[in-house]
Amino acid sequence: MKAVVSRFGAGRGVALAAILAAALLVPALARTAVAASPAEELVAEARFSIERLLGDPNLPDLETYVKNARGVLIIPELVKGSFFVGAEGGSGVLMVRGGDGTWSSPAFYTLAAGSFGLQFGGQVSEVVFTLMTEGAVQALLANEVKLGVDASIAIGPFGLGVEVSTTTNLDADIYAFAKTVGLFGGGSLEGAKLFSRNSWNDAYYGASASPRAVVIERIFFNPQAEPLRSALP
Repeated sequence: MKAVVSRFGAGRGVALAAILAAALLVPALARTAVAASPAEELVAEARFSIERLLGDPNLPDLETYVKNARGVLIIPELVKGSFFVGAEGGSGVLMVRGGDGTWSSPAFYTLAAGSFGLQFGGQVSEVVFTLMTEGAVQALLANEVKLGVDASIAIGPFGLGVEVSTTTNLDADIYAFAKTVGLFGGGSLEGAKLFSRNSWNDAYYGASASPRAVVIERIFFNPQAEPLRSALP
């Protein structure tokens, strides 16, 4: 260091030492700054969605339904678009209320649907499905569930901007609440299928983290999901 100081001067020597220290520190910081995984991002987005929807004056009944629900499925971004042949889809998280009233950690799911007919437009929705019966929860824990077939679903008077084809069903297994941007003519969530995203469950918790093991048996836990669990009433 004396050689450095004598050649560059005391001030330059200190500056050079600081630069060298920073250069050594950057790789260490890069190793610790790990980008969030898609599953972690979805959990964070689900938290923001449920907080927004619970606070939306257009969805005054949502909190009551969530408080009385056996489970919830939150899809932060359900995308629908079509030109005669329609399709919609989005990823979400399933959480189940335990006997002690607390919410489970999230299990990962995907909703997918396709339809044919005269329809047009595009739509992006934040959707919360409230699972009101044990049958609805068990249906989702199967490998695949078809809405309106394996579990009855009601859409409309409790949501904003979604189709109203099933609003007369007041004893449904599942109710859908949505906040929608965009316009869409035709179609319905009836017939949509829900699939477990097993690869995301394994990535988020570890190998063999099935939805049942996460939301019913509760043998898996990730502290990153705590803010989402706390956001549910």
